[in-house]
Amino acid sequence: MAMAQSRPNIVYIMTDDHTAQMMSCYGQSPIQTPNLDRLAREGVRFTNSFVANSLSGPSRACMLTGKLSHKNGFTNNEHGIFDGSQQTMPKLMQQAGYQTAIVGKWHLVSTPTGFDHWDILEGQGEYYNPTFLHQDGTQSREQGYCTDIITDKAIQWMEGRDRQKPFILLVHHKACHRDWLPDLKDIHEFENQTFPLPQNFWDTWQGRQAAQDQEMSISSAHDMDIIYDNKIYLPGDTSRLSQLYLDYVNRLSPADRQTYFQFHDSLSRAFKAHPLTGRQLTEYKFQRYMRDYAKVTKSLDENVGRLMQYLEDNGLLDNTLVVYTSDQGFYMGEHGWFDKRFMYEESLNTPLLMRLPQGYARRGLIDEMVQNIDYAPTFLEMAGAPIPKDIQGQSMVPLLKESGKMKELKKGNKSSNVSIPPHWRTAIYYHYYEYPAEHMVRRHYGIRTQRYKLIHFYPHTTAAQDTTGRRPIDQWELYDLQTDPSEMHNRYGDPAYRKVQKQLHKRLRQLQRHYDDPIEQELRH
Repeated sequence: MAMAQSRPNIVYIMTDDHTAQMMSCYGQSPIQTPNLDRLAREGVRFTNSFVANSLSGPSRACMLTGKLSHKNGFTNNEHGIFDGSQQTMPKLMQQAGYQTAIVGKWHLVSTPTGFDHWDILEGQGEYYNPTFLHQDGTQSREQGYCTDIITDKAIQWMEGRDRQKPFILLVHHKACHRDWLPDLKDIHEFENQTFPLPQNFWDTWQGRQAAQDQEMSISSAHDMDIIYDNKIYLPGDTSRLSQLYLDYVNRLSPADRQTYFQFHDSLSRAFKAHPLTGRQLTEYKFQRYMRDYAKVTKSLDENVGRLMQYLEDNGLLDNTLVVYTSDQGFYMGEHGWFDKRFMYEESLNTPLLMRLPQGYARRGLIDEMVQNIDYAPTFLEMAGAPIPKDIQGQSMVPLLKESGKMKELKKGNKSSNVSIPPHWRTAIYYHYYEYPAEHMVRRHYGIRTQRYKLIHFYPHTTAAQDTTGRRPIDQWELYDLQTDPSEMHNRYGDPAYRKVQKQLHKRLRQLQRHYDDPIEQELRH
């Protein structure tokens, strides 16, 4: 029992496509997330938390290994299988005497390894009556709403765990992934709310070829489908996406299906009676998208509250690190988009909250730049386990041990005892690989500092060629996040930024050498 009490438990909650813009603790959110706000209020909130590759599977691989995509081998969702035989954080935690478990979304194609217990969604998973794959090789269709079921499974595992050992539990939700199907009890929520358009909603992507070529625009009937995404469906439609949509909804029981369609039929009939075009149609799709996303988020927030209540009721909260994050950020209409992938702020940045166990006194905001490759070394250090030299992330433990007042109250005060640990990073490296693929976001890599961002959209370097007919792209983009936080003006080649541009190129090459990414050398050849 002493071992369990001397080292903290870890509950790592990771959602899918949940973005900071839809969390009230991050400010400016159009909805309230009171349980997530509690985590932020009682712990720390990271303001500069980033991913290394804004895509679900690769992001999960980065978290599990503490390594960038080119090192862990899982660069994109379209091809390949995560190599479960490699060194991973759960395996190292097992060696350190921890129980390890994962429930919910896996999305790495291969069978989980390094876990004493796993119970995962099949593929992407379904919101209604989802199918789970079990560790004994069987599978079953569970009854209920996916977010509730995952929380139930997490609590059930904690109830039956070996109480003589500390544990790390990964709770991976499907929410808030497309196609944003709500818990039926929330189906009428937010229907009277009008969501404000982002300032750059009508972006024309001038001077940014990759942004022009994407297929994730709310305005496009091809990219955001009125049936599949906005649920405007009337019987008789036989399109592929309408059938996929019906497959998801038809998982409901007949009674629940009637409740679902009773609500959506009225919306569909009203839309068909007064069809919209142009900007009116785009704004209508945006409102439906936002309402559905908000409904899914409401259930997610409530289930975080359920999990926190269990920890509190069972005397576990004070000796448990509770982490809340997402596999990346998401576009809620910024640049006219949904989805992720780009290195622009909304998908590069991911929310990160931590409620710290006893012995870690930091509270409030943490402004240092962290990435999802940092989770593995952080958990290992907290567990008292050695951190292998080939792990590329940095342990965040030095950031969590600060004992000063909240950083926002001390900003600019050099006497503050909240200080940046020596040798902490001042820039992060990013690399996205999945093209050609869904949403058609070009391959790119780049560097982000506190103020600037340099991105290189590059052409194929392998025999796999673009069969879509799109022109090759080889373009650099530079943004000044202080004067242009919405990233609307590409400053690459601007004489006023010549010195900054040169410095960023140098630092980018240094990061690529540091992380041993061969891409720059490959492009030169």
